[in-house]
Amino acid sequence: MTMQSTAPSGLLDTDRIRGDFPILARRLDGDRPLVYLDSANTSQKPRQVIDAMTAHYEQANSNVGRAVHQLGDAATQAYEVARVKIAAFINAPDSSEVIFTKNSTEALNLVANTLCWAQGQYSVGAGDEVVISEMEHHSNIVPWQLLTERTGASLRWFGLTDEGRLDMSHIDELINERTKVVSLVWVSNMLGTVNPLETIIRRAHEVGALVVVDASQAVPQLPVDVAALGADLIAFTGHKMVGPTGIGVLWGRTEILDALPPFLGGGSMIETVTMQGSTWAPLPAKFEAGTPPIVEAIGLAAAVDYLSAIGMDRVAQHEHAITAYALDRLREVDGLTILGPTEAVDRGGAVSFEIDGVHPHDVSQVLDSLGVAVRAGHHCAKPAHARFGVQSSTRASFYLYTTPLEIDALVEGIEQTKRFFKVRS
Repeated sequence: MTMQSTAPSGLLDTDRIRGDFPILARRLDGDRPLVYLDSANTSQKPRQVIDAMTAHYEQANSNVGRAVHQLGDAATQAYEVARVKIAAFINAPDSSEVIFTKNSTEALNLVANTLCWAQGQYSVGAGDEVVISEMEHHSNIVPWQLLTERTGASLRWFGLTDEGRLDMSHIDELINERTKVVSLVWVSNMLGTVNPLETIIRRAHEVGALVVVDASQAVPQLPVDVAALGADLIAFTGHKMVGPTGIGVLWGRTEILDALPPFLGGGSMIETVTMQGSTWAPLPAKFEAGTPPIVEAIGLAAAVDYLSAIGMDRVAQHEHAITAYALDRLREVDGLTILGPTEAVDRGGAVSFEIDGVHPHDVSQVLDSLGVAVRAGHHCAKPAHARFGVQSSTRASFYLYTTPLEIDALVEGIEQTKRFFKVRS
């Protein structure tokens, strides 16, 4: 492992934090320590989250909102307390604006489908336009493609600069009087770019368009205040913010959520049902049909408690410092090209790169043999890869438990990979 003389400033006490994450102590094949650099894919979970979920299953497991026995009351209270905590974490004005989904993908599909079915001011039809960007995750591309195909609306998008940032040069032409929806990622999962939402939201609202934000990579890394941000609907997911899988969140303004039709029909989301028709429960139940992800919501509340105790300002500082350090170290590697911004300015903690003459899957496989876990592939961002003329890339991504020594291990592993394939060739 290559040792560096100076560590970046602004880092958290990673020794203490890593003690909360049991998996980070795991030894891999060959008794190698785990170097986990795939947090943009899914973060690891602290003991506090694991214990909260286990305790619920052991002491209060029941369905919510329908049983009057003591376990049912306890489960319902825990589930609704989780909603209140998550609302406070993002500074939502009202906890009823927090809708639990199974992930960001479902949240974004909920929005796209209900806009497809909506009547009145939120309906989307022929002649209308939806604006996205070339850097979106597939979950913020495909739902809008389906909506525009089904309604006759047109799909338009921001292009990317060579640096991997949004091309804002034609924003007033792109977002115009025909625009009904602007849906944009806050922090790119492939390029790491932090987008200028304030400018885009202001322009969208000037023309009366709704703004939807994919905040899957932002909420884990940045302090988020939805009341101040000004977007209309925001999606994020639990498993990237030290919470469990199977839980996501859609936040939306009350007046918008009230006006949209239900996404799924069934139990819990109704006010009354007759054979002739049904009426809907108030928010948030209208969008939570069936048995919800109960213990996952409780786990996400524990994750929010954990992050809040550390402080999201400090998490953001750590993410910035460790990303800056990683970018500096990766720029030292001959034959390595970073896709996206190469400086830690308006940038999140995911760094995708290519190595001359070595396929990303081969890079990932060799790194894995050294105990370094990264992701290889298109990262559900094929259009962004196509923009830079590549099919796939290797991605290292960081979080509050990432250390400079792990970045050093990554760089040394890349150098070993290069040597291995040079010998083979």
